[in-house]
Amino acid sequence: MDRHKVGIVGFRGYSGAEAVRILERHPHAEPVLMEHRADTQDVPALPYRYPVIPCTPDAAAAEGLSAVFLATPAEVSMELAPAMLGRGIKVIDLSGAFRLRTPEVYLRWYKAQHTAPALLAEAAYGLPEFFRSSIAGARLVANPGCYPTAANLAIAPLVAAGVVDRAAGIVCDAKSGVSGAGRKATLKTSFCEVTENFTAYSILEHRHVPEILQNSQIEEAELSFTAHLLPVHRGILETIYFQTLEREPGALTELYQKRYSLEPFVRIYPPGRVPDLRSVAHTNFCDIGVTLDGASGRAVVVSAIDNLVKGAAGQAVQNLNLVLGLAETEGLL
Repeated sequence: MDRHKVGIVGFRGYSGAEAVRILERHPHAEPVLMEHRADTQDVPALPYRYPVIPCTPDAAAAEGLSAVFLATPAEVSMELAPAMLGRGIKVIDLSGAFRLRTPEVYLRWYKAQHTAPALLAEAAYGLPEFFRSSIAGARLVANPGCYPTAANLAIAPLVAAGVVDRAAGIVCDAKSGVSGAGRKATLKTSFCEVTENFTAYSILEHRHVPEILQNSQIEEAELSFTAHLLPVHRGILETIYFQTLEREPGALTELYQKRYSLEPFVRIYPPGRVPDLRSVAHTNFCDIGVTLDGASGRAVVVSAIDNLVKGAAGQAVQNLNLVLGLAETEGLL
């Protein structure tokens, strides 16, 4: 089988660098580094053996790229995606630029105008466990946010099965490693601010909330989501609380097992057992465990992923495999 050349824009950032690492071991793809920075004089030397080409549609076409990863801010993705698509190159966007369905919703949560609104309806939402068939035929894939990946995989099957007391609401208490904030230096992610500390942020206005609402089919009033910054490098762990209409011991675990029995990257724990960050570090797995108190109807789900892999670059490669007609697990197991 021929090897596909895959451009990586934003390869200097954490998610982009993770994509390079994964594609290095991919049997049917190889990374091509694409430089979109105007000034790289103060950028450290690259630890890669791959050539760097300009981040232009002409350069991408001349290199024969099959696809491009955009590990860039949303405003950069909105500029680059239409141009790359115009040259027949598949785009997998790791930013939030194309995850939502309307420019109005985007404006509310991202506090900015969408500059490529015509692509919102076209973009396939890149959560393969839910949207595999639409991803496979897409030329533009919106890679999900890290928090919504863990949340939707845990919440959506419960809502679809009708076992959640929606009037009681769902509480999602989410914690992420610092790499989720990106590589750009800021005060809040500096060592002295993060170490020996634990903070909540973007309370009631986190931009990942609409992805959870959109893909778990719940209303904003039914979800309380709070993100927290952990003093660790990588990983996301979400503790999700809800009242359930199901009272049988083990029933919720069985529901998950049935829903994900054929999914290569979702692992369900036995009743009462839950994952931790170490279980998923450096993997493309989402691990889920649920505990149910049948007497009171209280239930707690713990969902864990590596924010740089299943929450970003690993899921992007999973989507790449689908788009290119490759086995979904290539380069990831």
